[in-house]
Amino acid sequence: MAGFDYDVGILGGGSAGLTLASGAAQLGAKVLLIEKEPHLGGDCLHYGCVPSKTLIHSAAVYHLLNTSARFGLPQIPPPPVDYAQVAARIKGVIAAIQKHDSAERFCELGARVRFGAARFVDEHSVDLDGERVSAKAWLIATGSSPALPPVPGLTEVPHLTNKDIFYLEKLPQSMIILGGGPIALEMAQAFQRLGCQVSVVQRSGQVLSKEDQDLADLLMSALQGEGVEFYLNTKVSAARQVGGRPVVVFTDGEGQPRELGAEALLVALGRRANLEGLGLEDIGVAYSAKGLELDRRLRTSHKHIYGAGDVTGERQFTHAASYEAGVVLANALLRLPRKVDYTWLPWCTFTEPELASVGLNEKAAAAAGLDYTVWSEEFAANDRALAEGAGLGRVKLILDKSEKPLGVQILGPHAGELINEWVAVLGGNVKLSTLAGAMHPYPTLGEINKKVAADVLAPKLFSDLVKKGLKIFFNTKGRACNPPEGGR
Repeated sequence: MAGFDYDVGILGGGSAGLTLASGAAQLGAKVLLIEKEPHLGGDCLHYGCVPSKTLIHSAAVYHLLNTSARFGLPQIPPPPVDYAQVAARIKGVIAAIQKHDSAERFCELGARVRFGAARFVDEHSVDLDGERVSAKAWLIATGSSPALPPVPGLTEVPHLTNKDIFYLEKLPQSMIILGGGPIALEMAQAFQRLGCQVSVVQRSGQVLSKEDQDLADLLMSALQGEGVEFYLNTKVSAARQVGGRPVVVFTDGEGQPRELGAEALLVALGRRANLEGLGLEDIGVAYSAKGLELDRRLRTSHKHIYGAGDVTGERQFTHAASYEAGVVLANALLRLPRKVDYTWLPWCTFTEPELASVGLNEKAAAAAGLDYTVWSEEFAANDRALAEGAGLGRVKLILDKSEKPLGVQILGPHAGELINEWVAVLGGNVKLSTLAGAMHPYPTLGEINKKVAADVLAPKLFSDLVKKGLKIFFNTKGRACNPPEGGR
């Protein structure tokens, strides 16, 4: 590989970039990782997954204190939240994880980390703060930023995004959230639980619009029960500032004009890929407003330049970025023609109850024109869920016409953990009979996965044909009790 400064060059120190840097360096490649921010970790560590889940857990604990009577305990309302302490805890968790994502650690692995703004000057070289640096292969993993909708006046109104929502100095008394996606709902519930009155303004008639409506509606009802207000089917026409407070002007689902004011405004309406300023136009790398244009091997229009993570404009999850980095590693370094396969990509919205999915849901199966059936099991029938006061929700198993799984959705307690069993089952092509026959400890939430698999098999196992065969071969006598007609 003579002629290049490095074997692999990486733009972006988030999940995808760090995964490739670690793997390539440990395989003996000379790796350069460039990050324009002053620290590694990307959005996930500083503005996304880590701070949001830390905040969500603090809010959940405070909610337990406020609702202790549900568990037969004395109701002793706690004092109001000191948000400065919550923010300090968030920073502490980030700092602890930052040690694993430090330049020193990656140097120990063999990868060089440099901080600064890089721009391509040719197909193999970038300008890094005035210095020309080359690599045989490049990965563009520069992430994404919050996208602002074209609402008149919004840019002039003080507003929050994921970049600053976790670093507030005090808890706002009220908040408007534009958007009804995962981030919007997670933050709505968390801030409502901490003592902030939250209103969610959603464009469509359903929150979590990619999920099945029955589960999304159940989740929305749970949040409404905690005090979150929802406005669906809205059309936002303007934003302005009145008395130092943001005001959102919109038409509600019934066509009525409304003006909603609050102390804080959170915009959670999508993301845009961070591709500006990289010089991609100068070297002929194709991209659109959505993100990089890539083939299934994650190659751009230049086969030695790859893309992974949020810049793909597709599946903007940290675990997807790490997976994609593995695909890039196979192609760029090991020369193995590996392609991405998102068939069993899981995801989760970390509200309470959580909503987790893998594979196709009903909405996606119907859109694909597939012939499918739905098997479901309610958490209200799970003993552990009832013991914990968490009986809301269900598991939905989607099967094709040959009863092969297409996907699973779980709305319920710890759904993000429960979906992992299905990730292994579906990804490993494990038979439903194997899952149904596997021993699960009692009482656990995981029994619900076994139960829904057993439900699929039950009509065959307990069919009239089977009962007739047992009568013939083993002289079984049939029912010992029949309920009275009309019930009790």
